Amino acid sequence: MDRLAPIVDPAHTLILTNASLVKSIRALLPPIPRENIIAEPRPAGTAAALTWAALTIERRDGKDATMMSIHADWAIGDDAEFRSVLLEGEKIARKTHTLVTVGVVPTRADQGFGYIQPSEPNNEGASPVKRFVEKPAKERAEKLRQEGYLWNSGIFVWTVGDFLAQVKQHARELKRALALPADGEASEFFNRIDNPISIDSSVLERSKNVTVIPGKFGWDDIGTWDALGRARDKDEFGNVTSGDVHLLDGCDNVVHTDSGRVVIYGVDNLVVVVHDGLTLVTTREKAADLKRLIQSLPAQEKGDA
Repeated sequence: MDRLAPIVDPAHTLILTNASLVKSIRALLPPIPRENIIAEPRPAGTAAALTWAALTIERRDGKDATMMSIHADWAIGDDAEFRSVLLEGEKIARKTHTLVTVGVVPTRADQGFGYIQPSEPNNEGASPVKRFVEKPAKERAEKLRQEGYLWNSGIFVWTVGDFLAQVKQHARELKRALALPADGEASEFFNRIDNPISIDSSVLERSKNVTVIPGKFGWDDIGTWDALGRARDKDEFGNVTSGDVHLLDGCDNVVHTDSGRVVIYGVDNLVVVVHDGLTLVTTREKAADLKRLIQSLPAQEKGDA
C-alpha cells in the first residue's frame, strides 16, 4: 500500500481477499474504507476475482475508469520505476483500448513462472502478445529467456469497460455469473461459478486484444518458499532461517519453523518448513511447484499445507 500511495488513494483501492483475512486487513490498513475490502465467499480463481472487482469499479466510477491489478505476494526492488511502469501501462491502455500486462524482463531461467512472447512493439511502445507459456521445465525456461520472452508477472492495467467486454466475449465459464443484475451480491456472483479458473486461461490466452510492456524494477514473486530465499537476508553461507533454527555445515537452505526447534546438519539447497504439526522437506527446485504434493495429501491435511 505504501508503494502505491503516490499514485492511488485509499478510497480507490479495492482489496479482494479470503474471508478469514478481512478482520486482520482492516486492522492493518485503517485508511482503506471498510466497503473496499471484499471477501471472496469461496475460491473461484483470478477470473472471478478480477471480474467482480471490475464490476464494482464500473458501478462506482463508470466504464472508463482505469483498473490496475496488483498482487500482494511480490517483492519490488525499485518502487519509483514500478509506479512509472504502471502509469505507462495506464496511458497505453487508454490510448489503445487493449488489456495491458507487464512482462518482467527475466534475470534467470525460472521454472516457477509463466512466460509471455511479445511481438514487435506498436506505435505506443506496447507489444501485442503472441502467446502465453505455462511454467516450463528448466531447460525450456532458459531457451525462452534467450529468445526474449518475458515473465508473466500478473500485473494488469486496463479500463474496466475494455476488460469487461473481453470477459463477456471470451470467458464462457463466467456466463452465469455475468447474467446477474448489476446490483447483485458478491456471494451470488461467486456461487454461480462452477470451477475456479484463471484470468490467463479464460480471457488473456483467448483474446487478440492483449499487449505487453516490459518492466525492470527488481520484481520477484515471493509466493513460494524458494523465493523467500532470494528476498530475505541470508547468512554468510546463503541460508535463510526463521524461528528456532540451528544450522551447521549447510548452504543455501530455507528453513522456517513456528512450532519447535529445527536442527539442520550437512545439507544444501533444501526447504524445511514446520507449521502446526506438519513438516515439509523438499529441494529448493521442487519448492516452486507444490501443487502435486498438496493434491496427494489426505483431505484433513490439505488445509494446513
